[in-house]
Amino acid sequence: MKLAWLLWLASVMPAHEADRTCLAAMVYLEARSESQLGQAAVAEVAMRRRDDGRWGDSVCDVVNARLQFAISTTNKNYMLRNPEAWEKAWLVADHAMQMWDLPVEQREFVVPDASHFVAGDLASPAWSKGHPVAVIGAHSFYSIN
Repeated sequence: MKLAWLLWLASVMPAHEADRTCLAAMVYLEARSESQLGQAAVAEVAMRRRDDGRWGDSVCDVVNARLQFAISTTNKNYMLRNPEAWEKAWLVADHAMQMWDLPVEQREFVVPDASHFVAGDLASPAWSKGHPVAVIGAHSFYSIN
């Protein structure tokens, strides 16, 4: 399926379903080759950013924030061609949304306090200096605030 179609579909869905769709698309684009734990950590960063409010009030706003995640920098004609990876990303997004519906003291965190991540071999932004909160697969997670 084409990324543009998926984002359009999210724009006409009820908020909760739209957020799950946007989160799954972000997880797919950022971490489709990672383990379920690595994908969960990527999703957790987006959910934490939504709670923070600086990147938007909805998951779709957060993951589409300019230059923050691959979803905002990927060509909208990009084709999501791996249905197994999409299914995995969808399940990870669903679990993250369910986790964030719980009171904070009941949530199970993968990367506590992480608000940023970087794929080690793709970029080295200035904010990624110092020790990461965690390294899972190819991603390093940081608490920047």
